[in-house]
Formats: sequence, C-alpha cells, structure tokens
Amino acid sequence: MGLFSRKKKRQQQAEVEDLEPKDAIDTEPSDEEQDVEAAEEDAAPRGEHLEDGPYDEREAPEEDHIDLGGLRVPTIDGMELRMEVDQRSGSVTGANLVIGGSSLQVQAFAAPKTRGLWEDVRASLRDSVVKQGGTAETRPGVFGTELITRLPVKRTDGRTGYRPARFIGIDGPRWFVRAILTGKALGDKEQSRRFETLISRLVVVRGSDAMAPQELIPLHLPGERPGLNPISAGPTDPLARGPEITEVG
Repeated sequence: MGLFSRKKKRQQQAEVEDLEPKDAIDTEPSDEEQDVEAAEEDAAPRGEHLEDGPYDEREAPEEDHIDLGGLRVPTIDGMELRMEVDQRSGSVTGANLVIGGSSLQVQAFAAPKTRGLWEDVRASLRDSVVKQGGTAETRPGVFGTELITRLPVKRTDGRTGYRPARFIGIDGPRWFVRAILTGKALGDKEQSRRFETLISRLVVVRGSDAMAPQELIPLHLPGERPGLNPISAGPTDPLARGPEITEVG
C-alpha cells in the first residue's frame, strides 16, 4: 500500500497529542467509565492479533465477507449487523457490528491521493465533543493515534455522568475508515482485541469515481446470508446522526 501501509503504521509509534478539555462535570465515574480507564492502562500489545487490513479491495485476501458496497465485513459467529439508513434520502450511511453487548460503527470516506484525513477528522471530533461539555484525549493504539471521548449524559438518578467511546481512524489509498467502539468492550481487553481484529479484516471498495475528500463512500444493504442475528434499532454513535433501520445480512 506504499504511503498507507497498515503494517508499516503498526511498527511506528503513534504521536500522542495533548488536549486541554473543558472543565469536567463534578460527578463520580460510572462502572463503565472505570472499566475504560482500566483498559487504557492495560492496552493490547501492538499488532500481535491483527491482520494487515483494513484492506483495499485490490489487495484483500480471499475470505468470505458480507458485501455492503463500499465496505466488505468479515463474517463472525454471533455478530449482529445493523445498517443505518437516512429515511429522507433512503441512502445507507453506516454499519454497526454488535458482539456481546458492544457495538462498532464503521464508515468509509473518500480521501486525497497524497495525504490522510484522520489527523484533521480527529481534531474536528475532539473539538465537537469538548464543545458539548465532554472530554476527549488522544492515546496510541494498535492502528495509530486514537481518540477517547466521554460525552455528558443524564443518569436515571438525575445526576450527570459520561458516556465513553473510542474513535479509531485508518488512512488508506484514497480512502479513510472511521470506527467507533462503545459498550462493554471498552473495559474488556479480550473483547477489545476481538473488535480490533474485525477492523483489521475489513475491505474498502473505493471505486474509481471522482469523490470529494470526506465524502461517504456509498454503501448498500446486504443480501440475505446465514450467520447473523437480527437486532433492534437504537443509537450507538455518541455524536448526533440520522435514523436507523435494521437489516439482516
């Protein structure tokens, strides 16, 4: 992959950026937040469980995948697939891969030939979270620099807590993949590695059409295939997004 080699990126130490977030809301951390902090202190060794992906379609190994158009997702036992669809336009805007109570939202975007997008996208996401009263910090991860966010939410007891999420970005040849992990895997090293392995097996189908940087690479609903279970719709992205429907791939 040249400039965007996954293997080369994993061998390099990601540069961690400093962030001065807004003053955090004074509240005790939830169990989920404590799990996230524990996982951050015990990060997985870089690359030991990963493949060389996400792959460009031209270099993807032979493997059974679910065809979603711009993305091909590996089939995994027990994985539930949720497709996000804009009800106004009818276009598919993303896919959520759910395993054991945790969700990974994946999207692919067009990118310039000569440089990646993750640095700029990461800064924009960080600013958005902080403006909403949350916190955001960077850390080195298995795919390079990641963004760990906590958005304020109202608890059932009326107090304010934080909802954590892990943003992962991967720059490829003329494409960029953004993945958002939420749920139990944030505090479970084994579950986290399972999702990291899933990301490393994704295939991006960029196509040859001209596209503007950060334009969503078109997705479509999958055909019926065995091995996936239906799941009820509900938001998993900590940032605002459109309505969803459920399809079984």
